[in-house]
Amino acid sequence: MSKSSYNSRPKYILIPLFGMGLFVVLYILASLNYPGGSWNDVNHKGFSFWNNYLCDLLDKYAINGALNSGRYYARAALGVLCLSLLFLWLNLHKLVTESINTKIMTYSGVLALLTTFFLASNTHDIIVRISGVFGVVAILSLTVEQFKMHYIKLGLLGVTCIVIFLINYYVYETGFYLKCLPIIQKFTFAAFMVWFSILNAMLYCKSDKV
Repeated sequence: MSKSSYNSRPKYILIPLFGMGLFVVLYILASLNYPGGSWNDVNHKGFSFWNNYLCDLLDKYAINGALNSGRYYARAALGVLCLSLLFLWLNLHKLVTESINTKIMTYSGVLALLTTFFLASNTHDIIVRISGVFGVVAILSLTVEQFKMHYIKLGLLGVTCIVIFLINYYVYETGFYLKCLPIIQKFTFAAFMVWFSILNAMLYCKSDKV
């Protein structure tokens, strides 16, 4: 790979990668400013990595009843993440062969991300279910395309993400091993962000300056 070829690639393609990094930074700030309380211990001081959900940081009031000053960071993080992944999803068709399935992948992914914007509203459970349905369709469609393009390892990573997501959703809906859900949720986020980061890197490597 020549240096000129590397320099010719548009850097804006890496917006999702930078957005995911900023999401992590903002969520750390949100957790540091969270007053306290979790579903296992209302009186716990500050944010508990093991017992608090990421969504707890979005609420106006913390679980202990105090005003949550960390919500501004968390809501900014959510907006940054959704916008970054929206940009990524609108460009993922460039990595696969155009087909009806590709269109389904794009539209369902966009709808999932647009729905997720409203996660900080008072309709949290409904938003999770709606965005979850669109998200599963989008992810399954993308994974199918990856296997069709012989991206076997990437496809297997996609399958892993889907399985983890479904476990997360099953626990959320049934309450089975609910105490483990905060950790499962964070592990789910981490797995998807690794997958998306690889996809963004691939998109960047295949991009050319127009």
